[in-house]
Amino acid sequence: MRRAPRSVEPFGFTRRHWLQASGMSLLAAVLVESVESTRGFAVAADPSSGGEELAPLNRFPRMVQEYFVDRVREIERRGIRRKQALQTADEARQYVEQVQRKIRDCFGPEPEKTPLNARVTGVVERDKYNIEKVIFESRPDFLVTANLYVPKGRSLPLPGVVGTCGHSSNGKAEKAYQSFAQALARQGYVVLIYDPIGQGERLQYPDEHLKSTVGVGVREHLLAGNQQFLTGEFFGAWRAWDGVRALDYLLTREEVDPKHIGVTGNSGGGTLTTWLCGVESRWTMAAPSCFVTTFRRNLENELPADTEQCPPRALALGLDHDDFLAAMAPKPVVILGKEKDYFDARGVEEAYERLRHLYKLLGREDEIAMFIGPTYHGYSQENREAMYRWFNRSTQVSDARTEPALTMEDDETLWCTPRGQVSELNSRTVFSFTQEQSRKLAEQRPRLEGEALRKVVHATLRLPPSDGVPDFRILRPRSGRKYPRPHATAYAVETEPGIQAIVYRLSNEPHYSRPPRGPRRAVLYVAHQSSDAELRTESLIAELLASEAEAAFYTCDVRGIGESQPDTCNADSY
Repeated sequence: MRRAPRSVEPFGFTRRHWLQASGMSLLAAVLVESVESTRGFAVAADPSSGGEELAPLNRFPRMVQEYFVDRVREIERRGIRRKQALQTADEARQYVEQVQRKIRDCFGPEPEKTPLNARVTGVVERDKYNIEKVIFESRPDFLVTANLYVPKGRSLPLPGVVGTCGHSSNGKAEKAYQSFAQALARQGYVVLIYDPIGQGERLQYPDEHLKSTVGVGVREHLLAGNQQFLTGEFFGAWRAWDGVRALDYLLTREEVDPKHIGVTGNSGGGTLTTWLCGVESRWTMAAPSCFVTTFRRNLENELPADTEQCPPRALALGLDHDDFLAAMAPKPVVILGKEKDYFDARGVEEAYERLRHLYKLLGREDEIAMFIGPTYHGYSQENREAMYRWFNRSTQVSDARTEPALTMEDDETLWCTPRGQVSELNSRTVFSFTQEQSRKLAEQRPRLEGEALRKVVHATLRLPPSDGVPDFRILRPRSGRKYPRPHATAYAVETEPGIQAIVYRLSNEPHYSRPPRGPRRAVLYVAHQSSDAELRTESLIAELLASEAEAAFYTCDVRGIGESQPDTCNADSY
């Protein structure tokens, strides 16, 4: 197995330096008003947490959620107006070109197409098809495991389909995904279904027993993807690139007709199918299942999402789920949903109606369709059969309308590697690429300090000017919190409309009004998770209070932590 890489610090400054550079601008304005001089203003941060006896205060749990709901609703309204304003075929074609450019902006430049170095490690022979065990490299030494279902006794070439998997721990061996691959092969399709990163045979964080150390699927995606954001990468682009290279391999096969190439997948595979419609132009038909809805519905319904499901700047560019399918227009697309799915069926219908308007302008209204199955989330038989009918409509390879009898294979039968993990073959990992990129960026990055660093931080975060003193609320005090000073006044500082930063002022005497004038020096402690909890547990606070006994002492919960920690999505689960 490959040795785990040494940890590196990709940035030249710490969280403490960042907070000093950004200056907590608006909050500082409140403190400036309450002290006679700003000289010697101190910022303390980077505490540890744990062990508090009281549950942390959280008086604004809906603040961040509703702030973003309002913003996304307005973005959606603008998008709908733009789509409804399309009146001609030329305008529709221009719109398609626009969303294609925007999607490229989200996903970034594609990497170089390096040799696939594909090999077949085994063949499973069945009555109507063979299953070839394929390994290829989507990037140098980055192995992708896949099963290629090749029909027997058919005149060549045959239509091809790339199958993308949802969040199944066993990836391509999941029964629902085996089912559509087998059924398509029995109808005359060559199907390549591949393991996603962090699933099946492609764990990124395996232990000595080849089990994930962090959790298969979602947790592997979040860990790898969140690290990539720091180096300017998007995990969804990596996932999509695997799909593009899977298509490259499929098109090397003489059995495959490049005039009929489809893509389908469910849940996380529906995500990838949708993104692939946006980033790859060679598809001739598509069937995303149990994903397409609207960003607004997902946010309002508090639906958790993996890193790959949140394309950078998609909302800023005015993109919604339907736009990724619009990038394929007017090629045949069927949107598959479920009535009882957590991907809201109302959003499925809304996406379909927007696309229907576009396709109608292009004179191809019959090439966009929707099917909503009656049951729960999953690529169940009724949705698979809707996909078969849609693909057969385009290819005429079969007139089957229902699924044939199927026999599921054991996971081990479909393995492409000896023991079911590419780590044994010394495959590179996502985080090894991230580490490499981090080091390159560190070598190029100038070391900034003082005013130069402050300017870069402000420009990077696009912080607005901090003119004047922001408005603030004076909250009712809470007793019995066991703080290191007997009294605390809580202020809700409005840093922008709808957003409050919660600031505590510790004192030895009761205080229920605006911050008093007096001390020439103030300390602002910026909490890591919760000011309320850390005032009881953080040793740094005790040290600061002892060393700065004459200073006014404040703490701050920035948005999304402590007093505004969101109560959405069951925070303990993700």
